[in-house]
Amino acid sequence: MKSSERSFARRIDLTSLQLFVAVCELGSIGRAAEREFIAASAVSKRLSDLETAVDTALLYRHSRGVTLTPAGESLLHHARNVLFGLERMQGELSEYADGVRGHVRVHANISAIVQFLPEDLGSFAREHGQVKIDLQEHLSAAVIQAVQEGTTDLGICNLGAREPGELELQARPYRSDHLMLVVPLGHPLASRDAISFEETLEWDIVGLQSGSSISQAMRTASGQLHRPLRQRIQVTSLDAMCRMIDNGLGIGLVPDRAFALMHGVGNLRGIPLTDGWAHRELTLIARDFDTLPVTARLLVEHLCRHHTAAAAPAPASLAAAL
Repeated sequence: MKSSERSFARRIDLTSLQLFVAVCELGSIGRAAEREFIAASAVSKRLSDLETAVDTALLYRHSRGVTLTPAGESLLHHARNVLFGLERMQGELSEYADGVRGHVRVHANISAIVQFLPEDLGSFAREHGQVKIDLQEHLSAAVIQAVQEGTTDLGICNLGAREPGELELQARPYRSDHLMLVVPLGHPLASRDAISFEETLEWDIVGLQSGSSISQAMRTASGQLHRPLRQRIQVTSLDAMCRMIDNGLGIGLVPDRAFALMHGVGNLRGIPLTDGWAHRELTLIARDFDTLPVTARLLVEHLCRHHTAAAAPAPASLAAAL
């Protein structure tokens, strides 16, 4: 940290930030003082000192209260992030006092969460019972952003055509899946053993939300084929998609293992796509694997070990049986 940055950090105190946020939320120094059980004059002095520290006006003061200057809007955004980070720090540290010996934050896309993570995280939790895992589901683009910004330790997502180096991230292989066309049993395509994506474009599509990797892949493929994508319905989960398809509202693309796990959702049939892009790699990403906390590195090793086991060739007797 540069000396100027250290000097700035010393000039900003957390109490002033908390009072600033309270004033912004309530639009009044007086109401903020009442909520925080402090004299209004003390709040006003804190705000003046804060404006002196940042060397710019943060609030427009008028008879009806206060409103934010452009600089004040920027500070409010950062102040909320700082205070939220402190709340999370307090929560995590209190868990150590209760016996937790580590905390790992993971953001993953829906394909990883539905298909692989329940078993993989479950076996990790049984081996490391005192490590807490904070798992959140996000679209792949949001997973990448969270890792870049440091709001999560690890991400699991589909990178698509992006290279980890372009994103200034490190990557390790996690699992792979293959997209299948899911149709009702009575659908004209249900008798097919395999199908190209182009052949599906005659039908209405039930798709995931537009930011999902599957939706992006479909839009890219239909654009390259110069064909419209008849996506009439968008849902946020794979089981909702299968229920829509089962009730005759369209057809859709679902990862193979996810379809196998949800096979009881309806009278449906999965047909493998023949397109090369239908085979997808789920990737484990981090800003720097070597600098992760010890517990996060343990989880990485565990997940990579499961990838190695999944990628290993089947024994000759089993392969023959398949």
